[in-house]
Amino acid sequence: MERIGQCVLTAPTTAVFDAMGEDAEEQLKVGFKLKFFGDGYEKKGKVGDKVVYKIPIMGGDFTVESKLGIKKGVAGGNFFIMADSNMAALTAAEAAVDAINSIDKAITPFPGGIVASGSKVGASNPKYKFMTATTNQKMCPTLKDSIEGSEIPEDVNGVYEIVIDGVDEESVKEATKAGILAATTVCGVKKITAGNYGGKLGKYQIKLRELFE
Repeated sequence: MERIGQCVLTAPTTAVFDAMGEDAEEQLKVGFKLKFFGDGYEKKGKVGDKVVYKIPIMGGDFTVESKLGIKKGVAGGNFFIMADSNMAALTAAEAAVDAINSIDKAITPFPGGIVASGSKVGASNPKYKFMTATTNQKMCPTLKDSIEGSEIPEDVNGVYEIVIDGVDEESVKEATKAGILAATTVCGVKKITAGNYGGKLGKYQIKLRELFE
């Protein structure tokens, strides 16, 4: 409810409908609770056979389905697009997100589907215990000539990460493959890799090469 209320309700021309259908393990009264943002001016209605609430906002009405289905899924699938320029990397990332959006049961959860601030788990400096994640310095193009262990090739000057969540592992695999194929059609892309995190982040490991065997 907080994510939808803060990030979707606040965005122009948006609406929220349940797409989980029969895959849902549980139904939550998200729309029913969000209706209170309407401060008594909201209206209950139907869109087709869906029960919705229409919440008046400055851009018209925000329509949200009364109940949304949820289930446990697979989060954090990822790959990095490395290109000879920032613009080429961004263009490739946008192409990847477009391709992933066509895959059923998978999403790219970051704004616009693209991660610019790729991070590592935790902070290397003990002073920063309040930071649960810090910059992935080995993947920062501006640091490649000034740190040890940089993973940025000499001909790479732009990197973006695509993070993928899905209903199941197969959906994430399919979306990852589709995103990579789309990204590699863009001129200037030099390399596709992924964040491994020592194989310790989560129980799923999707190996990029195996997707293309």
